[in-house]
Amino acid sequence: MINIDSILRDKGLSKTDVAKRMNLSRESLYRILSGNPTLDNLNKLANALDVPVSYLFGEPGNDFFQCPYCGKDIEVSLTKKE
Repeated sequence: MINIDSILRDKGLSKTDVAKRMNLSRESLYRILSGNPTLDNLNKLANALDVPVSYLFGEPGNDFFQCPYCGKDIEVSLTKKE
């Protein structure tokens, strides 16, 4: 599960602000946060928050996380689109 509340507090943003940055409705953002987001949605969320993807999982500075299904380490990199 993705918990962005501490990032939002640090940046002074609301989930509505982030949804607007992602060109989504607030409801769509909530579905991403409570469901099984795609890597593309994770990258978009990280870009909207201006943080590495790993921050979404509470592991600042770590670009790897473990797949909850198979246990493999997965590298996630943030590519910011201009």
